Amino acid sequence: MTETQKDPFAAAASFNAGVYGTGLRPVRAERLAEAARRLLQAAGSEEEEAAVVADHLVEANLRGHDSHGVGMLAMYMPAIAAGLLRPNRHAAVIGRFGPFLAVGGDSGYGQVIAREATELAIEQARQDGLAVLSLRDSHHIGRVGSYGEQCSGAGMVMLAFVNVVTRPAVAPHDGTRPRLGTNPICIAVPATQATPALILDFATSAVAVGKCRVAMGKGQEMAPGLLLDPQGEPTRDPGVMFQDPSGALLPLGGHKGFGLALMCDVLAGALASAMPGTPSHQDSGRVMNNMFAIVFDPARGGNAQWAADLDDLVAYVRDTPTAPGADAIQMPGEPETRTRRQRLADGIPLDGATLAMLDSLGRERGLALGDLLA
Repeated sequence: MTETQKDPFAAAASFNAGVYGTGLRPVRAERLAEAARRLLQAAGSEEEEAAVVADHLVEANLRGHDSHGVGMLAMYMPAIAAGLLRPNRHAAVIGRFGPFLAVGGDSGYGQVIAREATELAIEQARQDGLAVLSLRDSHHIGRVGSYGEQCSGAGMVMLAFVNVVTRPAVAPHDGTRPRLGTNPICIAVPATQATPALILDFATSAVAVGKCRVAMGKGQEMAPGLLLDPQGEPTRDPGVMFQDPSGALLPLGGHKGFGLALMCDVLAGALASAMPGTPSHQDSGRVMNNMFAIVFDPARGGNAQWAADLDDLVAYVRDTPTAPGADAIQMPGEPETRTRRQRLADGIPLDGATLAMLDSLGRERGLALGDLLA
């Protein structure tokens, strides 16, 4: 394997701004999605798969999660060449037992596999009230909140725990070397008449690796208290995550985030998929995601008046005096909705390194994407 194949994080951070400069350039969402679709099809995806993956990536950009947006293509393309990501695969049911549903992804695009697996869980929850999903053997599934939105849109509650199996990135609490993945958690609740859907989606690290990549592309330092350098000393340099030996992200909230990250690996890795984030799985250079999720119908959760009680709770929490500089109390998911509205109107701001990456990947595959990225 090449060094890039050994280190997928480095692959996504190896482009410099070049002719695109170091500033931000707004790109219309539909043009960015078309550029991503063309790249994905040139890399072997069928038309439908290319559309699903491209739309997922651009939606992450629209909602302000650039760490999970089109910049991920720099990691996906070499993974395909190395045989670590297999286009045109679909979710396959590999086991059912009572409420338990096990789904395999055959190392396919996680955006496709997780979407299909979530739909299977929704169908089961509609029939039985509950589905306990174990998703395994899937490449990077992207922004986990999108599957929460998929469930909430279907009237279901979702609790999802994901482990990230690749080169470790996160130090345990009181540790100085990386041992865990960024291991996200998502909890989603359907909208009611008075309350929009609640979508809680966060990495259990203090920051996502992708946000370090974005900061590098912008030539920015990270905030204090997020990173350790390879010697275990605090640093603000995002580049420490893309060198060998690498630095480490700190867990979110110290021992609490560490505990959550560990439990993601227990639930999604050890219990659900036989793929915990241990060296035997990390050394392969793959970026794999496994997910343990509970999907259920809130109408059958024991409280027929859950929606009214939820509205009362949210109204009570919103009716709080705000801190200086804050306009209102925001519920989980509302910042993303606001950012999406703004970026649909004004364009998605992309840094020069990301634009250069898309242009370079296109040229390698005989595509001229400059007009779409202008």
